[in-house]
Amino acid sequence: MGKTIIAIRDVDEGVYRKFRAKSLQERIKLGNAITLAMTEWLTEQNAKVKKKDIHNLLKLKPFDFVHGNERLSEEIDEVLYGSKKSKK
Repeated sequence: MGKTIIAIRDVDEGVYRKFRAKSLQERIKLGNAITLAMTEWLTEQNAKVKKKDIHNLLKLKPFDFVHGNERLSEEIDEVLYGSKKSKK
């Protein structure tokens, strides 16, 4: 990916100074340090979203279909995998 020159507004000056000092201490260019921080933050946010998706899936409750669909699962299996009789 290419590099871009950016200007960022509303950055807390104290936080910026500490971040800049830490990047100098670690001998990392400020742009690379910011890229690392943004990448880590995005990864963390994606992990939170995936975790929420799993929890939502676990909240699913069984659904009662209307009368006359008691064999629905078996019928779907027959369509997808073929008739039980033909496999014997």
